[in-house]
Amino acid sequence: MPASSSSSSSARPWLVRIPDVFEGITEEILAGCNLSSSKLLGSGYHLIHVADSSILRNSDAAMFLRWNLPIEHSWPCNPQKMDGFIEKAAQTLLRKFGDRLPQTLLIGLLDPSSNNRYYKTLASNLRGRALQIFPSLPVPANDAEAQDPDKATLFCVIGKEGLFAGMQSPKESNGFHPGGTKFISQNSPDTISRAGAKIAEAIHFLKLHRSPLPPNSHWLELGASPGGMTSELLKRGHRVTAIDRAALDPRLNGEKGLHFFHSDVAAFRPTAAMKFDALLSDLNGDPLESLHQVLRLSSNLTERGLVVFTLKTAGVSSFEEAIALYHRAVDLAARADLELITRTHLTYNRQEFTLFFERME
Repeated sequence: MPASSSSSSSARPWLVRIPDVFEGITEEILAGCNLSSSKLLGSGYHLIHVADSSILRNSDAAMFLRWNLPIEHSWPCNPQKMDGFIEKAAQTLLRKFGDRLPQTLLIGLLDPSSNNRYYKTLASNLRGRALQIFPSLPVPANDAEAQDPDKATLFCVIGKEGLFAGMQSPKESNGFHPGGTKFISQNSPDTISRAGAKIAEAIHFLKLHRSPLPPNSHWLELGASPGGMTSELLKRGHRVTAIDRAALDPRLNGEKGLHFFHSDVAAFRPTAAMKFDALLSDLNGDPLESLHQVLRLSSNLTERGLVVFTLKTAGVSSFEEAIALYHRAVDLAARADLELITRTHLTYNRQEFTLFFERME
């Protein structure tokens, strides 16, 4: 097992996932978490040793980590070559974790992007067998989003490298499911763009940190064209005021709850009486100029109004520059009375981060 720079008798094995888009700066990310080395497992998973796990959530480098899990049980093996793997694994999970009463049991893949269906079937069969023998679990295993973000879940990941499991709350793990998330279809005829999946995932992730906005909430969306995010918000029963100098997809014409301003964002001047429950920005271009427009319009937010802001890092050439840009954005937001709730890298993000703010009173 590789040792970390903080290795000691108190260091514990941990599994973290670094998105593939950051593969070139993996060493810098690990160093930012005070880790010198790791063992790569599956796709983007790194097995590490860490004495203080809070650094995986609170350090600057933590925003590059998609997910993390304490490894309290590991079985290094090739499941395809093991007789009776499912029964042995299920009984072991019950023996090690059953009396700790997890809220549910969720099993994922070390390589979720693989086209090899063997491990998808293996994960499904293992979950089914474990649920047969575990005590009654309060949260259905087929509804990961129903978890209490603050209660411990038994997470398990499997792949050709073996099985790795541990218990932790979804909030501490930075996700409702081991390395995965809730997606929307990208192949449906009514899907306008991949941006719809990005806001769906953002709303899903935000449930780790605060209650979701109720239906009929009013969103102000900056840079809405062609309308992927707009469409997803409307499907969820929200109202949307969308701003863009480019047109929206014709399929959105006449949609109930949509008010479109065919205008440059910088030219949009809402009256003081116009109020929004949330402000959404996925604007391209200079990230601080985009943030300037968000801050200018944030005065039209209601009490505890939400901001979902994509921090683009185009032109940023290093790990250090990305961290500096993030701190600059958070500092500017704080001066405009916007408090950071959380930040993350979503599955549909490229080299960018999604920041969540709340308007302070």
